[in-house]
Amino acid sequence: MAVVHSAAGQHTLRERNLALVAQEIYSADEPLSRAAIAGRTGLTRATVSSLVDLLVDTQIVAELDPVFSRRAGRPAVPLVPARGTYFGIGLEVNVSYLGGVIHDLTGTPYHRVIIPGDFHGSNPTDVLNQLAHVTTELINAVHTSNDRPTHSTPIIAGAHLALPGLVDPNNATLRIAPNLRWADLDPVDTSAITTAITNATGQHITVRIGNEANYGALAAKHAAGLNTFIYVSGEVGIGSAIILDHTLFLGRRGWSGELGHVTIDPEGPPCSCGSQGCLEQYAGLDAILTAAGLETADGITGLTTALHTSDAAATAAVHSAAVALGRALSDYANLLDIHMVVLGGIYADLYPYIVETITQALRSQVLSAPWATFDILPGTLGSGAAMVGAAHEAVRDVYTNPSPWISTDAP
Repeated sequence: MAVVHSAAGQHTLRERNLALVAQEIYSADEPLSRAAIAGRTGLTRATVSSLVDLLVDTQIVAELDPVFSRRAGRPAVPLVPARGTYFGIGLEVNVSYLGGVIHDLTGTPYHRVIIPGDFHGSNPTDVLNQLAHVTTELINAVHTSNDRPTHSTPIIAGAHLALPGLVDPNNATLRIAPNLRWADLDPVDTSAITTAITNATGQHITVRIGNEANYGALAAKHAAGLNTFIYVSGEVGIGSAIILDHTLFLGRRGWSGELGHVTIDPEGPPCSCGSQGCLEQYAGLDAILTAAGLETADGITGLTTALHTSDAAATAAVHSAAVALGRALSDYANLLDIHMVVLGGIYADLYPYIVETITQALRSQVLSAPWATFDILPGTLGSGAAMVGAAHEAVRDVYTNPSPWISTDAP
């Protein structure tokens, strides 16, 4: 049967061109003028000027002071992402903390909350109610901030929730988060968070959910401007994500990257996922602390303190973890031909103690090693990278699809 493609109507064409112009402004290394955008996109100057005016009027784009040149003609007006107008909320549930952050279109954080705790076996309803209170605090902080324009009312563009497990973002379902001991939340009940946003702003926002390592990888991409890499998020559990040519690779159902459940030894210790000998039983935070003779309550701070004093048990435990992690990453590199790795979460704190061991494993276990260069980089965002990535994603739709934010009465 023949497939019939309908021609783009005038309204659809405007939507596409609005998105094109907005993304040119948001992706530019330096502020662009209307003339520069016309040159980049092939649109007429009149069309670009009309579209930019819509974006400026809607406070998605801001104008800087005109730049005068020696050439005849009107001065160029540089265009930049608008600051302090639209906001994205990023929330995260992890085994050892809850948190949230709120960002504007420029990626500037306005407020951040971290609540330490032990959330093994926690009640999902109780935890999500706590995040609702965090959400209210984030929004209130924006309303009282002196760092945004006084003439505008802040608009919440979206809210994303990062969870450490198998997440189906299409239907807001969490299949399993072994270390939280959450399973079969279909859907994840984010109504308390939605209500908090509505009460604070009058807006109704659907909270989207996703995997914490995926959000962490997106945050690392934004922070470092990286193109293709493997991101590894180390906490009690271990997650990972793949960025290919600036794009997050999700797999068929969005469940790729479960590095923590790669089998290191099939006869090894039981894992919370039901298998045995998984990587996180050797290189997860609780496993390292136990091997180091420390209490799990000591956390990463207790571990790094022991390492600073050259504690023999801590040094040996971290070395063994690095060996196991290097083995798993070597399999990754052999399968995917990706030779850049960003170590996030606790691995960023442990980076000086593990980077050489991991690099040696890659050099000795990856087939292409004689012809490849391995780049093992520390993450720069620490704990909470996932909430940063979630906030970026929550506000990104404003400039990738600006039409819904523009009045239907606009020409």
